[in-house]
Amino acid sequence: MSFPMAGLRLRFCTDPGEILAAAGDHLAANPVVSTVVTTIAHRVLSQRADGISQPDRNWWLVVSDDSGAVVGAGMRTATAAPYPPFLLPMPDEAAVALAYALHERGEQVLGVNGALPAVELCAAELARLGGGRVEVSQHTRLHELGELVQPTSAPGALVVATEDDVELVTEWFAAFMGDADEQAGRRRGTSAHQVPDRSEMLRRIQAGRLWFWVDETGERVHLTGANPPSFGVVRVGPVYTPPAQRGRGWASNAVAEVSRRIQAEGARVCLFTDQANPTSNKIYAALGYRPVVDMANLLIVR
Repeated sequence: MSFPMAGLRLRFCTDPGEILAAAGDHLAANPVVSTVVTTIAHRVLSQRADGISQPDRNWWLVVSDDSGAVVGAGMRTATAAPYPPFLLPMPDEAAVALAYALHERGEQVLGVNGALPAVELCAAELARLGGGRVEVSQHTRLHELGELVQPTSAPGALVVATEDDVELVTEWFAAFMGDADEQAGRRRGTSAHQVPDRSEMLRRIQAGRLWFWVDETGERVHLTGANPPSFGVVRVGPVYTPPAQRGRGWASNAVAEVSRRIQAEGARVCLFTDQANPTSNKIYAALGYRPVVDMANLLIVR
């Protein structure tokens, strides 16, 4: 389904393969900024190959201009209410046009995540059309690693998670998301992100993209994950240390080692931080991560 708008065309599709085919060159031109859309598109394709279907509400968006050139992209694939769309950078008028298109489609949209200023413009127009006000849930920042700076060494080592770790990994994923809610001023458990179910968690473990840092006694004291590469970019996350283990250098050493391994594979490395969390921002800056783009998670309150 497509919506022509004064000099723009918004094309909605249900198959992530369509957005990768139609907007692949556009996404590949800035693969760090595009990382969320491309990694989820590839993940959904992989799940579909295994017979796992996505909800009917999901869509993928390609924005093109009069010449047919792709100038923006987005998706609506969130797994928890309010199922906010995620927008990549696009022309201002496209972000406003998207709000009109969603309103015309009859979609209830009570949140918008993604790149600034597109999310602000889209959310403001949605609030104007449907009533309500826009509130900031979280300001995030996407960083890319330049030259890795090794942190002060901490005792222990990085070990890959195994299927025997699925319960602990699931518990720490949930704790990570709960902490993110609290740091953003939300009630724990209100995030638009959902902890992967057991089958999805096992898929991630089997892919070898989840690691623990273990201390000198072999105790698991920290978890770092990473997505499979997409257009030559790997996004690190989650990064979680239980409260009792914080302040000992586990996170710095684990992220540094995971980042080193990813760069050794020939991929670029990126990660998100909560702008309201000065501790994590300081840690990543010390490792050599540099800001790329600011994003936001916005709510429309009615």
